[in-house]
Amino acid sequence: MKTHLIIIGNKFVYNKSLQEYILRDIEKNSGFIDNITYFKDSDNSFFLYLEEELHASNRVIIVTCKQNFSTVGKVICTATSDNQILKEGMLIPQKASLFAERSYLLEFQSSLINVVQMDEGQKMPELLLKNEEIRATIHIFEEDKSTIVTILTPIAQTYEVNIDVTQEVQGWHRVDVTSNKYGDITKFIHAAKNLLPKKLIASSNIIEYIIEKLSHSGKKITFAESCTGGLLSYFFTKHNGASKILEGGLVTYSNTLKENWLAVDHDILEENGAVSAEVVREMSEGALNVSGADYALAVSGIAGDTGGTQFKPVGTVYIGVRSKTQHTEKHLHFHGDRNYVQEQSALMAVKMLLLLDKETFF
Repeated sequence: MKTHLIIIGNKFVYNKSLQEYILRDIEKNSGFIDNITYFKDSDNSFFLYLEEELHASNRVIIVTCKQNFSTVGKVICTATSDNQILKEGMLIPQKASLFAERSYLLEFQSSLINVVQMDEGQKMPELLLKNEEIRATIHIFEEDKSTIVTILTPIAQTYEVNIDVTQEVQGWHRVDVTSNKYGDITKFIHAAKNLLPKKLIASSNIIEYIIEKLSHSGKKITFAESCTGGLLSYFFTKHNGASKILEGGLVTYSNTLKENWLAVDHDILEENGAVSAEVVREMSEGALNVSGADYALAVSGIAGDTGGTQFKPVGTVYIGVRSKTQHTEKHLHFHGDRNYVQEQSALMAVKMLLLLDKETFF
């Protein structure tokens, strides 16, 4: 049964931070969303659309604002031949089987509908539509997609689970594993780990996994960022526990700050340019020295949309990753707009960290 999210209201279309909070909360508490459809306040096609959904054997979550909450209830009642009643200060369909503050659940034929009321500055109400599927995520490094599919498909068939393989960045694939009733995800992951012992990490969120590993080992991390502008720091600080492992980060956009804050040699900058392996090597070393951390990640590049040259086109990025005993630098070329280049750069830096110290992370 698929989960379909319907969001009704102009504020959810235009307020991106509110929209992203709603999506995060639903995926965290009710599982994967298969489809998302947005309707503006004035869109009258919602009625016909909802009727189709009610007959499609779907799990439907409807998010709307206080202004439209009772109207949505009326539309549902019309479609299901029901009436609204007052419960806990809310007008909700009489056939609603469960309800909580600003949330109710209705079963109609083979569909389940959870309607929630949400406005700016509020905490997302309780979702009453629970995830029926058992899901897990694993991450596989240093293998191509076809090899991963070849290795994992027989194991998936043995343990009656489904797999979906997608690439995060080159050399890093995410595998989503699902099981409805009889499949055994735990045994599948155990068998896959035995085949790929130094290439597989089982975790729904790789950053949370790194935080947990570093917290357990008492190690710290720091960043020296140029083209990513603090994105690596954001990747980590948006998760609980980051304060245990993150010393801090420096956004050294100018050459002056690379020299003054990170002790990057002036001559190296002049000879190689800020976007070079030599500079990110010194940036990572400087960040490690300044912070006293155990790992440093450094990124310098041309995210675009302008600023490229014949020899260093837009999308050229150098990443340096360092521990107290070893370091590595990579020259990469990403495609996409400015934000996508930044995202890929940050993810590649995370991948390089994991591979730098396999004993800690695998």
